[in-house]
Amino acid sequence: MNRVVHFEIQAENIDRAIKFYGDVFGWQFPKYMDNYWGIMTAEKDSKEPGINGGLLLRPCPAPAIGQGTNAFVCTVEVENFDETAKKIEVAGGKVAMPKFAIMNMAWQGYFLDTEGNTFGIHQTDKNAK
Repeated sequence: MNRVVHFEIQAENIDRAIKFYGDVFGWQFPKYMDNYWGIMTAEKDSKEPGINGGLLLRPCPAPAIGQGTNAFVCTVEVENFDETAKKIEVAGGKVAMPKFAIMNMAWQGYFLDTEGNTFGIHQTDKNAK
C-alpha cells in the first residue's frame, strides 16, 4: 500500500509562516532549495509517528474566507512514478505539475484528483537528475 510521506504548506509570506508554525508547534525550517524550506515536525531520528513537510511560496491567491477549504498538499510515496501517473490519468486525474527530479533524491510530480484537489507522488531514486 502507498502511504502519505510528505506534506506542503504554501505561504504568501515565508517569514510570517515560519514564525507562526515555529511559535505554535516548535517546527524547524531548514532551507533546502531556492524558494523551498523543509518542515521538520520532530527531531531527525525521532520515533514519534508523523511526517515532515515543505514550505513554499504560494503561486496564486488563496481562496477568500468562505470560499471553501484551503488545505495542505500531501505527497504519496510510490514504487514507480510513471506507472502510478498512468493510473491517475486513467482514473480521471490530471497532471498539475509534470514529473521532475529532486536532485539525487527522488522523482516528484503533482496531480489533480477528480474533485480538483492537488496531491503529489514521489518515487525515491538517488539517481534522479
